[in-house]
Amino acid sequence: MAPDDVYGHLKVYAEVLDRIKLEYVEEPDMKSVTLGAINGLLESVDPFASYLNPDQYRQYEKSEDSAKAGVGLILAKRYGYVAVVDALPDSPAEKASITTGDLIESINGIATRDMPLAYAEQLLRGDSNTTVEITVLRLRNPDPQKITLTRTNVQFPPITAKLMANDVGYLHVTSLGGNRMDQTKAKLQDLKRQGAKYVVLDLRHCSTGEQQEGIPLANLFIDKGEIAQLKGQKTEKTEYDAKPEDDLWKGPLVIITDRATAGAAEIAAAALLDDKRAQVVGERSYGDASLRKTIQMDDGGAVILSVAKYYSPSGKAIQDTGVVPSVQLAETDNAPELDQDGNPIPGSAQKNTEDNLLKQSIDLVTGKTTMAQLMNQVDGPLITDQQHPIIEKNPQPER
Repeated sequence: MAPDDVYGHLKVYAEVLDRIKLEYVEEPDMKSVTLGAINGLLESVDPFASYLNPDQYRQYEKSEDSAKAGVGLILAKRYGYVAVVDALPDSPAEKASITTGDLIESINGIATRDMPLAYAEQLLRGDSNTTVEITVLRLRNPDPQKITLTRTNVQFPPITAKLMANDVGYLHVTSLGGNRMDQTKAKLQDLKRQGAKYVVLDLRHCSTGEQQEGIPLANLFIDKGEIAQLKGQKTEKTEYDAKPEDDLWKGPLVIITDRATAGAAEIAAAALLDDKRAQVVGERSYGDASLRKTIQMDDGGAVILSVAKYYSPSGKAIQDTGVVPSVQLAETDNAPELDQDGNPIPGSAQKNTEDNLLKQSIDLVTGKTTMAQLMNQVDGPLITDQQHPIIEKNPQPER
């Protein structure tokens, strides 16, 4: 954008502020108006951005330097409110049936409308065994519900794996935080030793961990080619290529994603889909794959902003679109009904507990169902244009 265009927009912005100050029905709090405008501006370009005023930034730095308990929520901004990306397994938030897409209207009585995302995250943290009250707008109930959560030291969920019928190895990666990448590699090796002929990689609710961990995760299944690029306006482009020595699995592969698949897991899924190494079954992933930077401001505050995005091998910005599955299929909703206080009603969950995404993935990876058959199904899943076959890499000697 040319400098003249920028100054032209700033002139309009200043005029709007002036009209609000002089002509609004009552005298406005111009500080609140300005802060709301700043956070609205940031959200319009980046749902993970924040502006912290000097007081908020000082508190933020203190909370970042000290280990704090939390409630297990991964957050973004949507529609001006704080939105739930994921509730970590076995966390206070998950136990309260908070789920992806729910909006947090307030935290301890403080409205989140136009609240900086980083400040909301800070308010949820605190000493273990202390409580925080949040008001939630749920997808399943339009009425705001107050929920009291007790903070705890939420752990990254473990990696699980098992050999299922017909030699299908099931690998559920629920986090890439801590040492979970090492666990994932070990579990995959165990499945190979047990005689797995197919692998289903389940990335549902995998929303934690450093985003770069998506590179080695993808590399477990591909031995050459580009995995991802990281680039931004002022950030030097970095290309991440597969290392042949890190490739562990060359057999048929299907990946499962949902709306809570975010970050590193998306980077891996996008690479394996673009490489035609795997089909992806499930729901479009959340869309969170960027490098964020804290930029100090002259007023003593700070802006937290995405300065570079991860791109898939085909050039798609993962943060903009998420990962669109080749077989789009909604997960069976077995969520319980909620009472007027937002608490689950005992016994109200649906009786159908079959994991339809896992069943579809197993049928696809073993060849029981083909993409052509899915395309011809009446009322079947939505099939995207990435209709490559389930392929097996050329086998190489065991390392």
